[in-house]
Amino acid sequence: MADTNPKAAQAEQTIKHHMLAAAGIGLVPLPWVELAALAGLQLNLLRSLAGIYGVEFSSQIGKSAIGALVGSDLSVSLSTGLGILAKGLPGIGWAVGAASGALLGAASTYALGKVFVQHFESGNTFLTFDPDKVKAYYAQQYEQGKEEVRKNFTGLKP
Repeated sequence: MADTNPKAAQAEQTIKHHMLAAAGIGLVPLPWVELAALAGLQLNLLRSLAGIYGVEFSSQIGKSAIGALVGSDLSVSLSTGLGILAKGLPGIGWAVGAASGALLGAASTYALGKVFVQHFESGNTFLTFDPDKVKAYYAQQYEQGKEEVRKNFTGLKP
């Protein structure tokens, strides 16, 4: 059955584009540049989704929401951190770090987008966002995001 909600369809496309861009950012050889670029991309995702749903956007509130949600999942934070650190190892370390960075950054971006689509679809704004209430949904969408990345980039493993 086709999605009859044009906002939801536009949001899905926006999430997919940002997810694919996040996978590309994971290939950046400089770990701190990668983190900054990913944070900027995720902030842009929230700005884009807010525009689709007519929600007022503030960079400061967006940054806080991303930090509270993404930073709250210790397994995501540790996995991403270890992947980034692996890039500093000579030889195979960069390849492992790049592959995991691409996968984990894209999955995190996907999950973040899905959480905010659900939030905005419910008529909420950034001011009503409570990361504690969506942690489980974020974790579920993070796993789904890894599968979505694998569909688009065969050969990537966590």
